Amino acid sequence: MRYVRVPEVRDRRLVFYLAMEEYLARYTDGESFFIWRVPPTVIVGRNQVLEAEADLEYCRDRGIQVWRRKSGGGCVYADEGNIMVSRVMGGHDVPFLFESHLLMLALFLRRIGLDAAVSGRNDILVDGKKVSGNAFYSMHGRNVVHGTLLFDADCDVMERVLTPSKVKLERNGVRSVRQRVTNLKDVMTRHGIDGRYLDMDFFIRSLAGYFCDGEYVLGENEIRMIEEIEADYLDPDFISG
Repeated sequence: MRYVRVPEVRDRRLVFYLAMEEYLARYTDGESFFIWRVPPTVIVGRNQVLEAEADLEYCRDRGIQVWRRKSGGGCVYADEGNIMVSRVMGGHDVPFLFESHLLMLALFLRRIGLDAAVSGRNDILVDGKKVSGNAFYSMHGRNVVHGTLLFDADCDVMERVLTPSKVKLERNGVRSVRQRVTNLKDVMTRHGIDGRYLDMDFFIRSLAGYFCDGEYVLGENEIRMIEEIEADYLDPDFISG
């Protein structure tokens, strides 16, 4: 599997990376993997009702961006302390591909000394709390898996932004978003994990090295094609729909 990298360092909207997933699914072969981070952003699933999942007034007041993705699953809050992971692959056995990706992600966490386990259909827990949520969709005969790793995210803002139903929280045996999740940095500190992993850059390099055996840097033409795909995500009808 190759690690795909954007050459220049600049702030990009979350939807650029969703478009990057689509570009890799449409126009490349083999397996691709990349890691990205964004400023405070809310992303809702394909079929979710925006107003039911997030406090939009709070988002507007705080300058938190809100976007819709093309995969299903729940509403997600991301900021610079949240590591976003994307993987693009071929294959037809979707449940197997999704489960194998989650297991590989959990095994990476176990490898560095954490008690990580896959829970339910799309979560990874450490010490019984959620550190990762993931979603999956297929297009053009290819598959996209993307998800989160809570490394050092602002969980207080997350709790303020996300507004899941009481039924959903009770289904997970908790009364609040904050009670259900935890940051990897806090868990690693508590368990005395190798201090190098507390550095986010080192953690990301290690994760990329665990999944990938090569690197590919996107060219200027590829960036332009991604930006053309990104325009679909900027359509107000898609966002509000």
